[in-house]
Amino acid sequence: MEDYHILIVEDEEAILHYLKEALLLSGYQISAAQTLEEAKKILFCNPISTPDLILLDLNLPDGTGFSFCETICSKYQIPTIILTALDEDADIIRGLDLGADDYVTKPFTLAVLLSRIAAVIRRSKQTPKESDILRCQDITLNRKDISVTFQGNPIELTAGEYRLLEYLLINKNRTLTRDMLLSHLWDAEGKYVNDNTLTVMIKRLRSKFILESGQLIKTVRGIGYKLEDTYEN
Repeated sequence: MEDYHILIVEDEEAILHYLKEALLLSGYQISAAQTLEEAKKILFCNPISTPDLILLDLNLPDGTGFSFCETICSKYQIPTIILTALDEDADIIRGLDLGADDYVTKPFTLAVLLSRIAAVIRRSKQTPKESDILRCQDITLNRKDISVTFQGNPIELTAGEYRLLEYLLINKNRTLTRDMLLSHLWDAEGKYVNDNTLTVMIKRLRSKFILESGQLIKTVRGIGYKLEDTYEN
């Protein structure tokens, strides 16, 4: 693992300590702040050590993290995962609209949080050239004009199906757990896709990319899915 730097902005001492220890053990460099003011000093006074990702609580002693989120996402373009007990739809939508890459509500499991952190960092490190055109066998996805073709023919996808296919293409030939896929997906209203919806979306995607030689989207039993370069029955 590369030595990525994460800034944790969290005022609850127990959670902050838990996150620091867990992320250090996972190989990350860690900075920590318990207030927005401390976070700003770390971020703006040390430009050389700009973090690769920020874990941001919203309820902090000196204010909410929404305005801070907007600044770091729009002006500084630092990948951000909001970590908070606020689980109302309006708060989730607001955070995502401000530019947050993901939204994790408390309580959370460490395995899922680590998976989401890795996914956000991985996406943020892709170069524009790598991410313009995504291909796998007869599927081509153009991220510039948000279009998909299969065997040269245009394919209509819903917003959720498009995001799912894009994520599978970015990670082609790699098994993605259901938790990883669920953490990446949300619908047009900012609501997270649930497990049943993911199953339906996979089924619909498969129906739009049918080949006599087999399925491109392989089910890895008990784990998740994988988009493969080789067709399998």
